[in-house]
Amino acid sequence: MTSSVALQTDPAPITACTVARDVQNFDLLIEDMETELGEAWGDLSFEDANAYLSQPDASELEFIAVAVDSSDESNLTLIGDIIGRAKDLGVKVILIAEDVSPIALHQLLKLGANDFVPYPLPEGALHDSIARINTVEEVAEVVAAPEIAAPEHVATGKVGTNEGIVLPVHGLAGGSGASTFAVNLAWELATVDKKAEVSVCLLDLDFQFGSASTYLDLPRRDAVLEMLSDIDGMDDDAFRATLLTFNEKVKVLTAPADMIPLDMVSPEDIEKLVATARRNFDYVIIDMPSTLVQWTETVLGMSDVYFGMLELDLRSAQNTLRMIRALKSEDLPYEKIRYVLNRAPKFTDLSGKSRAKRMAESLDISIELHMPDGGKQVAQSCDHGLPLVDTASKNPLRKEIAKLAQSLHETNQAEATG
Repeated sequence: MTSSVALQTDPAPITACTVARDVQNFDLLIEDMETELGEAWGDLSFEDANAYLSQPDASELEFIAVAVDSSDESNLTLIGDIIGRAKDLGVKVILIAEDVSPIALHQLLKLGANDFVPYPLPEGALHDSIARINTVEEVAEVVAAPEIAAPEHVATGKVGTNEGIVLPVHGLAGGSGASTFAVNLAWELATVDKKAEVSVCLLDLDFQFGSASTYLDLPRRDAVLEMLSDIDGMDDDAFRATLLTFNEKVKVLTAPADMIPLDMVSPEDIEKLVATARRNFDYVIIDMPSTLVQWTETVLGMSDVYFGMLELDLRSAQNTLRMIRALKSEDLPYEKIRYVLNRAPKFTDLSGKSRAKRMAESLDISIELHMPDGGKQVAQSCDHGLPLVDTASKNPLRKEIAKLAQSLHETNQAEATG
């Protein structure tokens, strides 16, 4: 009598794990893990993961996908321990986050997560994330190989060669029109030369109340927060990928979708961000927060001209005086500030012009630029998400900003050729 023996193959070795309070809450992650790894993955709770990662066998994992949502913010310490244990074992960490506050997300990324993917997962996002962490590992192995001399700097992708002009805009009082000025100046510079292309980048660094995206009708993307959380790992390609394009002319880094602390980024981070923008564009317009932060000094030092927006009122005068005192006390280059009087008195308003002159004299400053009141057309243009040239090209404010853009460009061209 013959008998057939069923051959039972060994189960596929586990190469990755999901780690979540309840992985069933992340059904799209389950589907993508099955697509990428088949049966070669497992799932662990936070408690089980902490215990498992304490075992030497855990080092055989290629990566863990830590999935968190808003309910997990009370367990950040435990989740941080899991990420730390994985890093100690050389296991890569992909962070999957849904509705997590920016502060919590920043903390987890700083603890050592190798990559971040928002949930619900965009199509192909997990595949791309796995490819990224594997690529980083391969590059690290090549650089670390003893028989190969590692270069001082390994550039990935296209590296810009520009020495762009940095023009921050700082509102010295709320509602002084700094964002409107920055957005329209960026557009006028981008279209100032009819014969040659002028590349312009607008950086909205008001991470809490930035409105550049509103004024240009652009979406706020999670990619901005992801980049800000890991500026150390940003190269020129990653920076460009985070930018949005307005009407094929202006590249825009919008403020994040959620409010984040202004000090979430360090002066070194901002220095790299501005330097990268400067390297890739002819002009870099920066919409600054009205609050002074640690990296305000960094932007001021890197700027070519620092526009200070004020109005003809007492609060602007007081804030300007306090700003000057603060900069002088730290021996910072306060002379870089070029004061812009918004909603300036008309030519025939002799009383208003006299008040503006007295304010400048009392503050010991020179108000070089007088921007007229554009009226309701300015607010309507902002609400429509368009620059003034598209909605009210003959508006007096638009004309003055266009003149300024022309002057800046001509001066820059003269210096470049001279």
